[in-house]
Amino acid sequence: MYAVIRTGGKQYRVTPDAVLTVEKLPGEAGSAVTFTDVLMAGDESGVKIGAPVLAGASVTATVLEQKRADKVIIFKKRRRKNSRRKNGHRQHVTVLKIGAISA
Repeated sequence: MYAVIRTGGKQYRVTPDAVLTVEKLPGEAGSAVTFTDVLMAGDESGVKIGAPVLAGASVTATVLEQKRADKVIIFKKRRRKNSRRKNGHRQHVTVLKIGAISA
């Protein structure tokens, strides 16, 4: 079974026992998170598509850790002006392990 969920303005295709990295969610390591924005769910019998979400469907996940993603370098250069700026950014992310999918 699989499902498509929406969190942090992005959509993710999840399966049970999958490890997923999403934008920061509140919660400590070991706590449970429930997603109710399930856009689609499917298994061997067929696919259910929501309009826009499936009523009564949910996906539960466990927070494995809160961490920061790899650094992204922002480099701006204006040619012939001797102007350069180098900046870095690390986004806060949450690592999840998907548990049960109910649709």
